[in-house]
Order: sequence, then structure tokens, then C-alpha cells
Amino acid sequence: MVDPPGAILFTWPYLIALLGGYLIGSLPSGLLVTRLAGVGDIRKIGSGNIGATNVLRTGRKDLAALTLAADVFKGVLPVWLGWRFGQDVAVLAALGAVLGHCFPVWLRFRGGKAVATAAGAVLMLSWPVGLAALAVWLAAVAAFRIASLSALCAAVAGPVAAWVLAYMPLGGQFYSDMQRVQVTAVIGFLLIVRHHANIRRLIAGKEPRIGASAPPDKT
Repeated sequence: MVDPPGAILFTWPYLIALLGGYLIGSLPSGLLVTRLAGVGDIRKIGSGNIGATNVLRTGRKDLAALTLAADVFKGVLPVWLGWRFGQDVAVLAALGAVLGHCFPVWLRFRGGKAVATAAGAVLMLSWPVGLAALAVWLAAVAAFRIASLSALCAAVAGPVAAWVLAYMPLGGQFYSDMQRVQVTAVIGFLLIVRHHANIRRLIAGKEPRIGASAPPDKT
């Protein structure tokens, strides 16, 4: 996916990009927002997830919106910084941000599903790909009202859109290439793996709709 020069002297920017993205992505926005607002530990509410969907189960739409914005920003910021040093660095920063949200060091590597953080990262890597995945997510939300199913649809749509745009220019310009196809596919795969408990409930017909209570999520 990334092919940096072999000498260690030239690989440090890539390592910093991956680690920096990870540290930014690992900031537990939902946990910080709910604690500062006096709601308590979001991990003891609903599914126990630290994302915006579970924050919404507190009844505080404002906190859920703030969590969503912060999680998206965690994906945007490292990739935005990474682009200043080239696409290789931006790609690794994107991957690091998603890994950080999924496995934050501050929470003993027990994080969230990284849907919003992945959305921010992909939007910064290629805005047409990000918008395509967002459109699919919105359509799935409107049709099914199930957050996990909508996220899974977007996780599949992202790599497909990236692949199409790698061969089909938009407005005469290519907004994707095989490197961005690869990282978007890896991110999509991570999102699907992180939703394994949701997938089991979807198959069993027991996955709650948006706003409804949810069973503890053992991920």
C-alpha cells in the first residue's frame, strides 16, 4: 500500500504519520464529552460504545452531535496534516486515525467502531469517495433506521467508489488511485470487523433501530 524508501532515515515520516494519526484518533470523544457534561461514563449506558450513536441514547442530541463532529474531526485533522508531506503520509495518517479510535491506548485498546472517524479520513483522502459513501449511509439510514446496517453499507460503498474513481475521472480529474483504493478497503474491512456483534444481531433480527436501547456490545 505504501512503499517508502528502505533506509530507516527516510521511513521516520511514515512512522510519525501512523503514530500521530493513531494518537489523534485514540482520543475518546464520546467519553470526554459525556463526562464533561455530567452524564457519566458512556461505557455504562446502552451498548457501552463510545460513539455518537450510543451517546444519543442518553437523550442528549446536542452531546451526540458534538461527539459526531469530534470523531469526524479526528479523521480529518491527521490526513489534512499528512497531505502536506505527500499522499503516502496522508494514507498512513488515515489508517492510524481509524486504528486509534478502534483501539485507543487510553481505554486499554477498547474503543469504538470508528465510522465517523473513517468518514472524516476518507473525505480528506478523496472527497468524491467520501461523499459517495456518505450518500449510501444516508440512504440506508432513511430506508432501514439501523445505524450498524447503514455503516456496513457505507463501509462497502467506500472501496467500490474509490475503485471506480481510480479508472473514471470526475470532471476530467482522477480523485482516486490504487493506493487510495487499498487504504479505503482496509478501513472498510476494519469497520466490518468491528461490527461483528451487530452483524450477528442483524442476522438474528435483533439489532435495535436508531434511538432505541441496545444490548451491551462485547467488542
